[in-house]
Parts: sequence; C-alpha cells; structure tokens
Amino acid sequence: MKALILAGGYGTRLYPLIKDTPKALLEVNGKELINYILDKIEHLKGLNEVLVVTNDKFEKILQEWAGRQTSFLYPITIINDGTSTPEDRLGSIGDIDFAIKKESLNDDVLVLGSDNLFDFGLDEFFNTAVKKPESVSIGLYDVGDLEEAAKFGVVGLSADQKIISFIEKPAKPESTLIAMCMYYLPQKTLGFIRDYLIESQKSDTAGDYIRWLHESRDVYGFKFTGKWYDIGSIESYEEAQKSFL
Repeated sequence: MKALILAGGYGTRLYPLIKDTPKALLEVNGKELINYILDKIEHLKGLNEVLVVTNDKFEKILQEWAGRQTSFLYPITIINDGTSTPEDRLGSIGDIDFAIKKESLNDDVLVLGSDNLFDFGLDEFFNTAVKKPESVSIGLYDVGDLEEAAKFGVVGLSADQKIISFIEKPAKPESTLIAMCMYYLPQKTLGFIRDYLIESQKSDTAGDYIRWLHESRDVYGFKFTGKWYDIGSIESYEEAQKSFL
C-alpha cells in the first residue's frame, strides 16, 4: 500500500502566514503537520512508501524536509505536479490522478490531506477498508455544528455504512457529518478517477468525485471520534495551536 499525502495547494487563505512555506510544514505545538500524519500511518500493515504530491513552488522545500526524515521506516517520494500558481493548480482529485499516472501506481492507496490534524488512530478505519477491495472508503467526522458543516461535503450514511448522499458545501446542511480528506482507494478502483475526469471535466475537489462515485457504486464511510482540525484558515490554525495537544 502507498500513502499519498496531498500537499499541492497554495494555502491562500493562510497568507501571509505561509506565503513561502507549504501548509504541510506549518507547526502545531512545535511539530509540522505532515509529521503528525507520518506518525499515524507508519505502522499500518502493508505500507511500503509515502508519496507527497506538491507543486513547483514548494517542491524544493519538501524535498529538504523529506531528506530530514531519516528515522521514518519507509521511502518518502516527493512528486511535483508542475504547477506554480494558485490559478493553474490541479486540485485535489487532479493531483491524485497525476500521482497515479506519474508513479504508475498499481497498489492500494491511502490518500490524506496534509492539512488534516487529528489525534485518533487509523487502524480501525484501515482494517475495515481493506475488507472491501471493490469499494472506496472515506473518513467521516461529526463537526457538531450546521454552520461549520456548510464548509465541507455533508454526508448521509446508511445503517451498513454506505454513503447514501453527498452534498458539497450545502447552503443548508441537513447533517453535521462531513467528509474528511481521507480516502482509501483499493487498486481495483483507481481507474474510476480517470473515468470521472473524462466525464466531468473537473479536477478540483475530491468531494465532487465521491459524490459522482457513490451515485453508481458502493462507497463506504467510517466515522472517527476525537479531535480533528482542517487547517484551512488562520482561525483554524490558531484554534489548533490552542487546543491540540
């Protein structure tokens, strides 16, 4: 299994905090965001490599970071998606597709957003997902507030944990259960991404892909409990600094 960490964004909502620093390398309580992720995935069964997809602006900085991770158990490969400005960025699903093609991936892939910060383990999610080799599984979290939920993809879940509805950033959310940027993509499902891009001509948000996918195939959700932050703004970053230990 490969872990694919998405770090191709430009963090414009965090300017000027990270104008020349990738969001993945922001520190919370003295530790970089991406290193929290490495801690969570290092001992997942079957992991053999970590891929970090970034852009031309931040590639050198992340290459230097990767060179410092000498105690990590597996190789870390930095992938440059070739973009250099927010206007030409590929978007999350575009970067996933780029990495699949660039590395000729033929393995299960665990995708995580580099701006995810959480204190819970991934073992139960992983062990559940690998039992469904024909289906994509995604991480879910209850933000507990409808106004906050409107910033994300809001999910409806059946009793057997199948995604039955997915609305990206609804004006009036009917639930506070949202999709995190955490996807388990079994090898058999990787080709669906190319199908989606051809059909939709959209490569921005992975949420749009999940919405499209669940309409024709089974997609499963896994609800996490604990602390989770989406470090997408200065406000969320400051909140994490105060309350994430």
